[in-house]
Amino acid sequence: MFNLTGKIALISGGTKGIGKGIAKVLKKSGAIPIISGINSINGQKVAEELEVDFIPLDVSNQIACKNAVDHIVKKYSRLDILCSNAGIFPQHHIKKMTVEDWDYVLNINLKGTFFLVQSALNVMEKQNNGRIIITSSITGEKLGISGSSHYSASKAGQLGFMRSAALEYAEKNITINAIMPGYILTEGLQEFGDDYLKQFRNEIPTCRLGTPEDIGYTVCFLASNEAKYITGQTIIVDGGMTIS
Repeated sequence: MFNLTGKIALISGGTKGIGKGIAKVLKKSGAIPIISGINSINGQKVAEELEVDFIPLDVSNQIACKNAVDHIVKKYSRLDILCSNAGIFPQHHIKKMTVEDWDYVLNINLKGTFFLVQSALNVMEKQNNGRIIITSSITGEKLGISGSSHYSASKAGQLGFMRSAALEYAEKNITINAIMPGYILTEGLQEFGDDYLKQFRNEIPTCRLGTPEDIGYTVCFLASNEAKYITGQTIIVDGGMTIS
């Protein structure tokens, strides 16, 4: 089950954290992952480590998204799976937040999702097949975090976009779903420090932080043929945090 052998997969934000975990699991499942990121030096390093291809990509640039997808199709003749995962979560309280702060987050997290999904859909529609998985968050729709109103808005916005997109392409054999991670032990989360990490763990019923691979396994399921009847849905992967 969940055999993805030979499936061509693009993972944006695939050079670290959740994206890197997704790439690892997809490769184990037989897929051919292509990771993308904005830092070419780090991207090439990670690509060599994982033995996958790397494409430099700024998802907030619509032309760059189209070119990245075109590059993959030119090399592999198709694109089967898109993991729209690139995202940022800087902290800014509303009182001091600038228009530039707001736009920076929304341009990458929300507009970047639109640009990349749109580019992938142009290819998948011709194939009459495809799997799109968006990395959203429990923050935004399920809970809020002080200092993250722009991030929360972007993540909730992704889910509204996902549901409408899923309706538009359901008859094309293309499924579009989202994963809502809770606290996942990534480089970004580690920057909060040990005291905060301990606090995070105390809020989770399973008493542990998630791993990037935990998200990768969920991606693997949603990308599989077995999940062909699931579209426009969200899966929360948070160790039970939102039900506690």
